Amino acid sequence: MHKNSASRLRCALSGAAAGLINGFFGGGGGQLLVPLLRRWCALEEKQAFATCVAVIAPLCAFGGGAALLRGTVSIPEVWPYLLGGALGGVIAGKTFKKLSGNVLRRLLAALILYGGVKSLFWSA
Repeated sequence: MHKNSASRLRCALSGAAAGLINGFFGGGGGQLLVPLLRRWCALEEKQAFATCVAVIAPLCAFGGGAALLRGTVSIPEVWPYLLGGALGGVIAGKTFKKLSGNVLRRLLAALILYGGVKSLFWSA
């Protein structure tokens, strides 16, 4: 996977970019990370998606821990989201094996498009 120091640097920069996006916006780093893992780190499509999950999960945990320490959220407030997220993760994990890389890429593209359009027209 990481053949040389330039490749390792690109992979580290990919992770840093995902962390910055997650830190600024509370999510979305994976939408950037998957294409970077494919292009900069030369991972196969399904490997890039799986690696993204392995990278984003700890980033989210760190961000969530920081929010808990700052007191901006509490466990009772986030508990329903944690349960729903765990259930969604189990379902996605089982479904992942059955989907081709092409389908996963199209789903990610649709999600990015949806998020972009929603962000442009979302009013507080």
